[in-house]
Amino acid sequence: MENREKIEQLATWIEASDYIVFFGGAGTSTESGIPDFRSAAGLYQSEHHSPYPPEVMLSHTFFMQHPEVFYDFYRSKMLHPHAQPNGCHRLLSRLEHDGKLKAVITQNIDGLHQTAGCSEVLELHGSVHRNYCMDCSRFYSLQDILDIKETVPRCKDCGGLVRPDVVLYEEELDQNVIMRSIQEISTADLLIIGGTSLTVHPAASLISYFHGSKVALLNADPTPYDHRAGLLIADRIGQVMTQVDKLIST
Repeated sequence: MENREKIEQLATWIEASDYIVFFGGAGTSTESGIPDFRSAAGLYQSEHHSPYPPEVMLSHTFFMQHPEVFYDFYRSKMLHPHAQPNGCHRLLSRLEHDGKLKAVITQNIDGLHQTAGCSEVLELHGSVHRNYCMDCSRFYSLQDILDIKETVPRCKDCGGLVRPDVVLYEEELDQNVIMRSIQEISTADLLIIGGTSLTVHPAASLISYFHGSKVALLNADPTPYDHRAGLLIADRIGQVMTQVDKLIST
């Protein structure tokens, strides 16, 4: 089946579905200018001036021991305040508005699904838009962090270390988010998986809770779950979803 036929099939599936759930990863945002992690052009392969690998710098232990090195990397590589939603984010927002999409489950921390207008977003790994003082719990927005001139943000109230509300290596995912994700996936009649290598666990294992018959997998590179997809589209997800958007009746 050619890509055009697959895109038409996905549009047909969407129109026939009443309970769509989207499960996405870093590839969802690459067309918005945010690098993914593991591809050839990804964050883990890019040049950075630290002697530590990104996986080490993004760990809980490293954050607590070397907050200045963590924040230097985090500010320069992980924050993209000017990024805008692409065709994938926009179609999902439309489908939620139409009552078809019930949840977006994302491994991303960039908040672009909300920027596009989605409200039912389950963030498995947290968000750069939420930050808090580790001592007094005062909340800080992304803009607050950007406005603080010092590399390491300190609380204006108590001087405590401010950390982003993102899941670092060595930390567990929020169990409430996990349970809600399982509930949504197990209820869905169409599961759309996009922009994820499906190699990061426990997040990737969540899709095993889908009991329906329609799985569409959109990813530029092969994944370990390709054989489970009824529809496999190996292309840029933003472009694909833009084409799907044009085919769906208003």
